[in-house]
Amino acid sequence: MANDEETLRPKRIEEDDHDDEYEDQEEEEDDDLHGWDDWREDDQDQDETEDSAFLCLFCDSTYTDTQALFHHCISTHHFDFQSIRKTLTLDFYASFKLINYVRSQVSQKRCWSCGLNFQSKEDLWNHLHEAVSLDDIKPLLENDQYLKPFLQDDSLLYSFNEDEEAVDDGDDVVVVDIAEKEELMTNLRKFKDICIDSEIQDTYHQCGKEDVDSISGSHLNVGSSSGKSAVNGSTSREPERHTNDKALRAYFPNRDLKDVKIVNADYFGSYSSFGIHREMLSDKVRTDAYRKAIVDNSSLLNGAVVMDVGCGTGILSLFSAQAKASRVIAVEASEKMAAVATQIAKENGHLRIKKPTDGTSQSTGVVEIVQCMVEELDKKTSIEPHSVDVLLSEWMGYCLLYESMLSSVLYARDKWLKPGGAILPDTATIIVAGFGKGGTSIPFWENVYGFNMSCVGKELVEGAAQMPIVDVIEGDDLVTNAAVLKTFDLVTMKPDEVDFTASVELEPNLCSTETNSLDFASKTTWCYGALLWFETGFTSRFCKEMPANLSTSPYTPKTHWSQTILTFREPIAISSGKSNLDKSAEIGSDGCPAVKISLRISIARASQHRSIDISMETVGVGPDGRKRSWPVQLFNMS
Repeated sequence: MANDEETLRPKRIEEDDHDDEYEDQEEEEDDDLHGWDDWREDDQDQDETEDSAFLCLFCDSTYTDTQALFHHCISTHHFDFQSIRKTLTLDFYASFKLINYVRSQVSQKRCWSCGLNFQSKEDLWNHLHEAVSLDDIKPLLENDQYLKPFLQDDSLLYSFNEDEEAVDDGDDVVVVDIAEKEELMTNLRKFKDICIDSEIQDTYHQCGKEDVDSISGSHLNVGSSSGKSAVNGSTSREPERHTNDKALRAYFPNRDLKDVKIVNADYFGSYSSFGIHREMLSDKVRTDAYRKAIVDNSSLLNGAVVMDVGCGTGILSLFSAQAKASRVIAVEASEKMAAVATQIAKENGHLRIKKPTDGTSQSTGVVEIVQCMVEELDKKTSIEPHSVDVLLSEWMGYCLLYESMLSSVLYARDKWLKPGGAILPDTATIIVAGFGKGGTSIPFWENVYGFNMSCVGKELVEGAAQMPIVDVIEGDDLVTNAAVLKTFDLVTMKPDEVDFTASVELEPNLCSTETNSLDFASKTTWCYGALLWFETGFTSRFCKEMPANLSTSPYTPKTHWSQTILTFREPIAISSGKSNLDKSAEIGSDGCPAVKISLRISIARASQHRSIDISMETVGVGPDGRKRSWPVQLFNMS
């Protein structure tokens, strides 16, 4: 299914039709540029850039002048920046975008010119080559997404043309308009700096427009910012009949829709791997939960019109046909998988075939495959608004919300589902708990064939604090209670509620294997971070005969979603109580363990479509009521 393939392996990006009207783009310019939070207003910053090192577009090499950097890019990485500018006649704005575009591709280990993706940076470096054709590159540079600096304080962005500004007009080299450059730099610095604190975050949820500062550092994928805004006012349950920008803005706020199309082409194009589909279908927890909810609730499906959003191989649609649905509209954006799903439905006798015109009789099935995004469904097939009885989708991603398929499901709900119609699943819950050392790689490195290599494990844990990790942790490695972070009711929630902030309190887990001694009151254990997982419910609201639940909990059988690990910058000592406290010691230390950890977590759709930003504020509470706060941590899942 398009939404069940949680893969981070993008394929080649194909050029999309740019059909947005110039007037719409100009009208929404302020919104599109709102998230530019990488530039500072201080004049000191501009002065400091003169002595800044220039970072290579492809590797970690730095140079004191741009000429040396670009010579390195030519000789080592086969990238001739000035030649590309000349060939494509790029002005300052487009050249600015080119730098950000290349950096964004390299961060994903993707070749900037041919789109191939690699497992490591070394593999990418070995592959880099001169561009065979630049025809596909220039249209990408029309996207204002790349006006946003990809790296924080990227000195190359305002220095790449310094040697060219004095070139005569008659020279072949592209001459930059100094006024044009100054105008861009002035506009960039107009956007105010955003910091994360309680007051700002409260404003975010009351007023709906704040950004999250991007993370700087060596891991480039962590460096995007959210740039989100909530939707003000109520959301209409009856969008316009034809898909348009205004209707989609409620579901994909603050995004250049051309950028959305480019990312979607990459995203859906990555779904052609049958191995990924096999992994999803082999996930027994996932597939059995859906089968139980569909097949074992005959009163819900019998004679119903069903819509399957992101059908993939069509497994949910086939279950619906088994449950005697009268019509199943299976929507699949991947061209290849739509063809595969059609063949599968046909070979299993469930494909809906138009009646023959020669007068002969022919039995038909109920499943029809429509190849498109659900937002464009009414352009592809005949379907009346609010005519669907049951809306199906396996939309969940890592940490529940990665891939942002939920927005498409809500769009389908608001446009196609009947009043009172069923949506499966109808609830989704994110749960959080604290994990101990057993949830890290430290135990492995503490004893490697009898040798202590724990220094490696500690360094890996420190690095893990910079990015979210998708992996499996055993329930025995949790050292706190589990708490509900957020519950979504898919029947009533509004599109902007996908972005949220919530607080939880975690206390030491008396049942943990790391804290199971009889004198637990005096035992100290260490919490290394927060573990997130989700559950989706097929509740008795619609599944009256046989409710079902799909859980990715560390206490239940493993699923392909695993769990999402957010590692603290440093482990926090916790205990249910300790008689000999060192009141001079910091909260969360061995001398004064915390009796409670308070977490404030925000999850929001990132500026890069289908990615999410996560922020986490951590506060330890001592037995005497004292508190200690750690700096906010920012994570990007892309």
